[in-house]
Amino acid sequence: MSPPVRMGLYYGAIFIGTGASSPYLPVWFEHRGLSGAQIGLILSLPMLARAFTAPLLAVWADSFRLRRTALILMAAAVAGLFALMALPFGFAWWAVVWFAASSMFSTLSPLTDVIVLRRAARDGFNYGWPRGIGSAAFIVANLVVGWLVARGSPELVLVWMVAAASLASLGARLLLPADEVHEGGPTPGVAERMAGLNGLLKDQAFMTAVVSAGLIQSAHAFYYSFSALSWKQQGIPESMTGVLWAVGVAAEVLFLWFMEPWRRAVGPRRLLVLGGAAALVRWVALAFSPPLWLLFPLQVLHVLSYAATFLASLQLVERLSTPRNASAAQAINSALSGGVLAGLATIASGWLFDRYGAQGYLLMAALCIAGLIGAVRLYGVRRLDPA
Repeated sequence: MSPPVRMGLYYGAIFIGTGASSPYLPVWFEHRGLSGAQIGLILSLPMLARAFTAPLLAVWADSFRLRRTALILMAAAVAGLFALMALPFGFAWWAVVWFAASSMFSTLSPLTDVIVLRRAARDGFNYGWPRGIGSAAFIVANLVVGWLVARGSPELVLVWMVAAASLASLGARLLLPADEVHEGGPTPGVAERMAGLNGLLKDQAFMTAVVSAGLIQSAHAFYYSFSALSWKQQGIPESMTGVLWAVGVAAEVLFLWFMEPWRRAVGPRRLLVLGGAAALVRWVALAFSPPLWLLFPLQVLHVLSYAATFLASLQLVERLSTPRNASAAQAINSALSGGVLAGLATIASGWLFDRYGAQGYLLMAALCIAGLIGAVRLYGVRRLDPA
């Protein structure tokens, strides 16, 4: 099995879990009796803290000799925490357990990105191929779990998540290469690793890039947290939720696999602007509860609103960081896009959903406008100009 396929299967082990939790964990919480505001708060707490937890987890991960070691340990811990969520202790218990589990589970992907991006640059393969395999696994989870929820109990969502996290732990050991964290040198101490982290936080160009991408990515918060419930209010069956999500991610997979030459020609700055513009159109349209037939082309915009923005952020972060602080750089990027910005957007989404339903998407459109302003400012950063 070739290295890109092996790493792609590991992405699959991660995303077969998020493909269940992203659309259907709110359904599980609602089944357990929580309101939209409570669901939004639980989902947002680990996001709000991710600006601190993700960089600290990345610094901790760099203390091991091999990059995959931390992934093995974190995924195993997540599987145990997901199992603990089954205990019926109520809102506070679920908030604490989900906080710990989500903080670690959300760090698996950016730490894997560090491995795959370095391998892609060294071995000359398209990063989009292994990442696209992960997105394909996300589709499988969308469809299968949607079918299970429609015909069985929402409790099956949690069973699926426990199994997926266990698979991610095993897959990290069997599928990821034994790449060293610090090739050709000793492992730096905590002070040196923290200094690299502080340097990134003081880099104005780096922070402009990650905040701009983070605003556009965090504008997906209402969609991730309440699209299933919003469509349910419109009378769209829960089984169709998985199909709609799958359409968006299928377009993302095709983009990752076959659009590499176009992406290179466009460049990360223009890619980020395109992603922000597509997201703006998407959220404004969804705010007015369009009919089912129109949801399909709007879901295809996921290829730009998410995939283009995601790849642009990875490329920008890679260009604005060094091998010594690559883990921290990708973790900061993830912490903002799926962390504090997304957390605030998710809290607001819960409140907006309870009061305004689908029109909560309009706040997401405003976040996209702010992200686009920052994306345009990146055209003044000379470090990003073609060599």
